[in-house]
Parts: sequence; C-alpha cells; structure tokens
Amino acid sequence: MHADRPAVTVIGLGSMGSALATVLMERGHPTTVWNRSAHKARSLADRGALLATSPEEAIAASPLTITCVLDHEALHALLDPVAGALAGKVLVNLTSGSPEQAHEAEAWARSHAFDYLDGAIMTTPPGVGSAETMFLYSGSHAAFEAHRPTLASLGDPLHLGTDPGLASLYDAALLGLMWSTMTGWLHGTALVGAEKTRATDFTPVAIRWLTAVTGFLTTYAPQVDAGRYPGDDATVDVQIAAVGHLIHAAAARGIDNALPELLKSAMERARAAGHGSDSYASVIEVLRNPADHG
Repeated sequence: MHADRPAVTVIGLGSMGSALATVLMERGHPTTVWNRSAHKARSLADRGALLATSPEEAIAASPLTITCVLDHEALHALLDPVAGALAGKVLVNLTSGSPEQAHEAEAWARSHAFDYLDGAIMTTPPGVGSAETMFLYSGSHAAFEAHRPTLASLGDPLHLGTDPGLASLYDAALLGLMWSTMTGWLHGTALVGAEKTRATDFTPVAIRWLTAVTGFLTTYAPQVDAGRYPGDDATVDVQIAAVGHLIHAAAARGIDNALPELLKSAMERARAAGHGSDSYASVIEVLRNPADHG
C-alpha cells in the first residue's frame, strides 16, 4: 500500500464490483470490501482487501464509499439503515439507474449530510483500470475534485455537471449509439456476407468509414445547437435516395430491412416537415417532436 493513497470502500462484489476493488488494491489504495454474500469477498481478502462484517463497518473504514449493486432498490435496502454512517463522507454510486433515481439519491444524501456522485462505467469488467476507459460522473463537483485521483485509478473520470442525473442520461444515450452502430455494422456485414465476403474482411473498411462518420458528427453538432441545417454537403433528399439503394440491395439478398426502413421513415418525416434540402442533422427535429411529424 502507498501512504499517499487514500482508503476506499467498495460495497457490492459482483463481477464489476470485484473488478473495481481489485484495481483499487493494485493501485495501492487500502480497500475495504463488503458484499451481502460473503463468499464473493474471500478471494479479494486473500489478495489484501480488508473484509468488513457489515455495511456500517465498511463505510466507517474510508472517506469514500463506492457502491456497485444490482439496482437502486438494492442500494437503498443496504444503505438506508446505515445512512447516518455516511455523514460527512462521499458516496460514489456506480449502480445502474435512471436520471430520476439519481435525483432521488442526491436528495436522500443531502438529508443525511453526505456528498453524492452518480456514475456510469463505460466498459465491461476487463476494461476497469484502463486510462482509455471512460467513467462518467455527475453531482457534487467538490466531491469529484476531492477524490479525482482515486477515481482516476479506475479509468478516465469525466465530470459532466452538477445535475446528478447526467451520468445515467449520457449512459443511456451512449448505449443507444453503440447498439445503433453495432446493428448497422451487422446489417452491412450480412449484406456483403451474402456475396461471400467475410466479416473480418469487411470490418477494417467499416472502421475506416466510422472515422469519416465522426467528422460528420463534428460538423453537425453546431448545426443542431443552432437549429439551422445548411444542406451544403448531402441533403435529406439525397440521403433518402441513397437509403433506397441499400434497402433494394438488402431485399434482393434476403436481408432483414427493419433498420434501414426505420431510418428511411425518419428521413421521409423530416422531408415532409420541410427539411428535404437541409442536412441530415435536421432529422433531429422529427426525433425531438415525433407527435408533430407523425
């Protein structure tokens, strides 16, 4: 252990919680652990973790407690009876939940005189500890700054703002981006695969294309913020024609077209709302207000 590394408590030792505790120990933090099923803590104790006999004892051991349990219901079942022990300390909650639950948790923390940070882990357990991995936080900025070096042991800590719901909101938005991207890649892989192209041959080309797509996002972001969508690169009308070619090619090869049909529908609603000669970014108008553009 390093004398300059503050103590940390980890409550909840599923695969993710165990990964968090393991990395904290590896980085030299005195790490206290507690789990409802004590057997999950034994391997960590064998490697040097301090095994608490109760949540209250675990909280008392450190200025910072990190929770990673099944859901907010489980979180409150564990911590409501011992919330007084958190007074004057910091709780970093890495349990998945909704923005609304994060707001409720912050109010609960305030009522018991402790600081609250809500967080989202943008990786699977093997990615914990990598500087490339994003950990998203929202809530108390003072608590974040006070414990930034400890949080940086787990991955790159990004504080999104003092609104406690932002981390879970970003988490949901980023997962949506991931699923859309992966399903688009799988659709394309199925399409070229119909002509005997292997996924391992198509994917390096797809990844190069994603680099270009990130450029489009960078171009379109200020258009979205301004609410003005100059169609000086590729208009919605042009994109509708192009997605038609995709749908035709996929249909001819027996590939499911639910995803491109959905995309075409959004583009057509944007065109019907007067955005045919605008950039693709204008599609956000029908996403924001679907009832107005049905």
